[in-house]
Amino acid sequence: MMQSMPMRRGVVTLRPHAGLIALAALIFGGLGWAVTLHLAQVILVLVAGTLLATSLWLVVAARSNAAAQGQGWYAQMLQADAIPSVVAKADGSILYQNPATHAVLADYGMSDTCETLAGCLRADLANPGPILFRLQSRAESTGAAHEDLVTGRGHLRLSVHHIGDGTYLWRIESASDRVLAGADTVSLPMLTVGRKDTVLSMNAAARHLVGERVRSLDRLCPQLPLRPGQANPILTKDGIVSCLVVALEGMAARREVFLLPDFGADASQIDGWAFFDELPVPLLKLGRLGVVELSNRPARDLLGVTECVGHPLGDMLEGLGRSISDWLDDAAAGRGDVHSEFMRVRRDDKEVFAQVTLSRVVEDGEPVLIAVLNDATKLKSLEAQFVQSQKMQAIGQLAGGVAHDFNNLLTAISGHCDLLLLRHDQGDPDYADLMQISQNANRAAALVSQLLAYSRKQTLLPQVMDMRDMLADLTHLLNRLVGEKVTLTLSHDPMLDTIRADKRQLEQVLMNLVVNARDAMPEGGEIRIVTENLTLDEPMRRDRAVVAPGRYVSVKVIDAGVGIAADKLQKVFEPFFTTKRTGEGTGLGLSTAYGIIKQTGGFIFAESQPNTGTTFQLLLPVHETPRDTAPAPKERELGSGRADGVVLLVEDEAPVRAFASRALQLRGFTVLEAEAAEEALELLDDPDLKVDVFVSDVVMPGIDGPSWVQEALKNRPDVHVVFVSGYAQETFGDVQKAIPNSVFLPKPFSLTELTETVQRQMS
Repeated sequence: MMQSMPMRRGVVTLRPHAGLIALAALIFGGLGWAVTLHLAQVILVLVAGTLLATSLWLVVAARSNAAAQGQGWYAQMLQADAIPSVVAKADGSILYQNPATHAVLADYGMSDTCETLAGCLRADLANPGPILFRLQSRAESTGAAHEDLVTGRGHLRLSVHHIGDGTYLWRIESASDRVLAGADTVSLPMLTVGRKDTVLSMNAAARHLVGERVRSLDRLCPQLPLRPGQANPILTKDGIVSCLVVALEGMAARREVFLLPDFGADASQIDGWAFFDELPVPLLKLGRLGVVELSNRPARDLLGVTECVGHPLGDMLEGLGRSISDWLDDAAAGRGDVHSEFMRVRRDDKEVFAQVTLSRVVEDGEPVLIAVLNDATKLKSLEAQFVQSQKMQAIGQLAGGVAHDFNNLLTAISGHCDLLLLRHDQGDPDYADLMQISQNANRAAALVSQLLAYSRKQTLLPQVMDMRDMLADLTHLLNRLVGEKVTLTLSHDPMLDTIRADKRQLEQVLMNLVVNARDAMPEGGEIRIVTENLTLDEPMRRDRAVVAPGRYVSVKVIDAGVGIAADKLQKVFEPFFTTKRTGEGTGLGLSTAYGIIKQTGGFIFAESQPNTGTTFQLLLPVHETPRDTAPAPKERELGSGRADGVVLLVEDEAPVRAFASRALQLRGFTVLEAEAAEEALELLDDPDLKVDVFVSDVVMPGIDGPSWVQEALKNRPDVHVVFVSGYAQETFGDVQKAIPNSVFLPKPFSLTELTETVQRQMS
């Protein structure tokens, strides 16, 4: 009945008459065409025109009448609704807004004078169009739809109902408007107050106390502002009643306000504090020195204790950054306006944070404090997640910037060292010194690679592989790493799916995890590596990550070592954080593993209990192999190509250019050098010059490598290309893939890597 009644009444009463009159107009028009008498024709045509105009007017009137009836019907149904409700057409144009929309949308930061629903929501949602289209499409097929949205001002639920004739009823609810499960059992009057003292919601007890649903706090409290922790005069249906006010600060400038009626000056006896256990808000009553005198069950649950009376607040909370006794003394003396702090709860089972707000109350002439505790663990988790992302971004920028210059230096050092090693055999006195230079240059390159791995900016060479084969090849090395006291066992799913990852980097991840497991068992023990298939039918939420549904290969590295404390477990993937003693670890192993797995598209989780052991789990997406897969091209043999071709080497770093030129000449190539792209293009202007391979740096002053190569290939399409760079391939990977016959060689590269790469391109 709700869906179409308002629009169809006007149509039913007026449109049939319009149709009959239009039919009569057609009849008279036909007669006018049939008769031959001129005067009769004129009269019949005029009558037909008049009837046709009348029918059109009736149609317009019918639509206007339907619209007017619709407005009245909407007002009748939605006028008293406390939830902002909007009736809109399919194109989003607004037909009606109820009074709650005008009163409450302003508190959300939305405009109440806009013409479309998307325009109203644009102040709070960056791009409401796709959301509205998605909900409206679902409502058109199922009748109704809703979606919970997280905005900068809090949580919103946007719901839509299809009410027929191309119109939709939209409702915009805040999180406080929706009563949570079990909230009806709260017998105490509770209000949700927003900006500018707007009353967003009232529970049943509050409406019963006041006698009506109020929109503004000044209608309820004649003496604003409210004084939390003290008796306030509240205007109720029975007149002014003194109520103790307890306020809980929420998100987006919202407050949960509890009213305790008849709690006046004469209610300061101990029986008057019986309301503590009735409140669903964690509360503590503290003496001036901070000793707990009274607590309610939610507070004890948050603190993780069964009883806390007689214990100082400092024994249960920490992390204030100043003396807790000074903080309590300021609150008891009434110094300052706000006494709210974020603190860490002293719990061994899990990490919990609480926002503690102190309010001063006078009892028997002595000040006591009411501490309102708010579980801020999720807020701190979001803050930690943001800080983590900022750390990753900062290290990524640092690593990316350092890598280019640093890798150029390492290329020159290791390259010229390789050239010297060609002239010194193992019996030479200088051979050991040269090997030390080469090994330390490689260690420096590995350090830069670890930073790039953590920031997910390294160059990966993914390939399809079976974890069982990869672990079989790696077992011998892992057994050498764990030593004689530790036993390494492997357990595989016989039908394990394949994955696509960089084999060398994945081996590094497993070696890091196995070495950490070995170090966690100084007296020896067993390390188990377990692989299995895992299928998720719905999203899996774990730690701060959400794993999408799909098929994964799970790899677990399990030890029975000393374990990791709960407060340190969340930090193990941070760079330079280590639980080992100074000098025993760099703090980059797990952060490198984290970066490699995330760049591969997988997930890594840690689970540990002190003195029990630790389990690290890798989740790697299954590689879906196409049924009609073309055979992979055969790898070119190194010796199949000429070693007398012409190479155009373009590199702006003189030491790198000098090393690369000498290395290629020693291999037998003819090398043309250019310091910049412009110089290389000038050399190629000579049509008689034949070049087989371009070797070019990617980032150079002026024209970059891919740009000049694309220009040169217009006249020389058969030339193969080798790009070299100290930056990650992802910074220009899409451009490089578009250049035919091109490969990428990351810096730092050795003499052998350079010559073999050019030789393959020559083939």
